[in-house]
Amino acid sequence: MQTSMLTWLQRLVQIPSVTPNHAGPKALTPGEAAMGTYVARVFQDLEADELVYDPVLPKRDNVYAIWYGQSPEVCLLDVHMDTVGVEQMTIDPFGGEIRDGKLYGRGAVDTKASLAIALGVIEEHLASGKMLPYTIMIAATVDEEEGGLGALALTKWLKQRQWRPRTMVVAEPTLCQPVYGHKGLVRQFISVHGVAAHTAQPHLGQNAIAAMSHIISALVAEHERLQHLPPAGLGHGTLTVSLIDGGRGMNIVPDHCRIGIDRRVVDGEDVAQVAADIEAICYAASPLPVTVEQVIHANAFFQDPTHPWVSEITQYHANEATIAPYGTNAYAYTDLADCCVVYGPGSIAQAHTADEWIEVAEIERAAGFYRKWLLGAE
Repeated sequence: MQTSMLTWLQRLVQIPSVTPNHAGPKALTPGEAAMGTYVARVFQDLEADELVYDPVLPKRDNVYAIWYGQSPEVCLLDVHMDTVGVEQMTIDPFGGEIRDGKLYGRGAVDTKASLAIALGVIEEHLASGKMLPYTIMIAATVDEEEGGLGALALTKWLKQRQWRPRTMVVAEPTLCQPVYGHKGLVRQFISVHGVAAHTAQPHLGQNAIAAMSHIISALVAEHERLQHLPPAGLGHGTLTVSLIDGGRGMNIVPDHCRIGIDRRVVDGEDVAQVAADIEAICYAASPLPVTVEQVIHANAFFQDPTHPWVSEITQYHANEATIAPYGTNAYAYTDLADCCVVYGPGSIAQAHTADEWIEVAEIERAAGFYRKWLLGAE
């Protein structure tokens, strides 16, 4: 069994699938097209009852496979096919080498291991000749590492189909702990527009950088305000000014300044209202004209940690449910399933690294739960 899943994982790692905005010379062919083609063929070989290509971006389709069970209730796995870039890697990013109890390569832990386990479990099911207790759907999605558009497409498809999964796993490396929540986010570019002039006569200009300093001070104050609110289930929201550029030369009054901001959103907050509030703060603080460009909005993900299925996972692994400091596709799945968790083998500490790897023992550990979840095995 373990050998089969390791073989699947090696094959998946050996197919480059770097998200295009992260791609450099080492990425070979960027995007998930080759991965999607391979996964679709594997789904067919594993006798999927239904295979669906869901176009998301040019040459970047979600691929869905469905195996019908005795019950029409759906167990859904969302596993993203794209990876981050490989330019900084110190190992062969697409080698899939196994040594010292670890399998190496880009995507090994984030998140091709989860897909390999699912393929192995389906393979075991076919060999058993038994009926599936529930309907199984594997959604191999695109664009998780960048814009999350694959998750939005899956949500739309499920709603059009009028399917509400009984249980849902969003595959990410969690050391086999069920993650029941993570913060959402609002990202914006904020620009101040001034008037250029010679710095010998600054009174003839309007200094966009000086005006931006008022906005930055107001945003810092907003972050501090958030820290003094009663904590939500995910703690406190945060607001960080993370980028800044402006000016044209040392002897020119700057006519433009732009910042980028990252606002982390907790459960109970509405991302549209958060974005509007930030805009209002900026308009009120700046003595010069301001424009705001929306980059991304993503809701917080929060599943009731006392749900029986969350408890079932923690009991199986003898661990505790937790929240994650990072974001996942689960932001798009609010109220989509009866119960949704982020779950998978390996540690997030190995994701995106120069020598990404996953421990073979973690694959075995997660495989046991996948069998219980998807096949009803004890």
